[in-house]
Amino acid sequence: MHECEVISILDDLIETCRRGQDGFRNAAESLQTCEFRRLFNIISQQRAQFVTELLAEVHRLGGGAGKTASLAFSNNSTVRPLRRLSTTVKSAGMRDDASIIAEWQREEEAAIHNYQEALKADLPLDVQYVVKRQYMDVKDANDRIRVLRRAA
Repeated sequence: MHECEVISILDDLIETCRRGQDGFRNAAESLQTCEFRRLFNIISQQRAQFVTELLAEVHRLGGGAGKTASLAFSNNSTVRPLRRLSTTVKSAGMRDDASIIAEWQREEEAAIHNYQEALKADLPLDVQYVVKRQYMDVKDANDRIRVLRRAA
């Protein structure tokens, strides 16, 4: 696989993680239960770390900081776009924890899909390792959110 294609895939994942980072942080501010807020903040921080790791891979492959992940994201038809929870929460008037958690469970399923699509590509082994590890963590976060949803 050509390095430009790998960088494009990584840009897509960077955008997925940035949206998750912002969304989980914003959702945490709307959650009433301390335990739920704590988990959403942890996941937001995790996504920030993922962005850092993915950017390091992009730079290592020769990609620059000036590239816009959003352009690559919008041009890749296999990547399912994530919605902004903060907008959804405000427009739908969802304020209870159960609704916010349910919304973010759907968002995590979209993130899982994006990682699955990236893993279908013929990525270099070192990049594949990073993406696979992050994918497993995203799946774990989704499982934790599912448990929260039952508890809410």
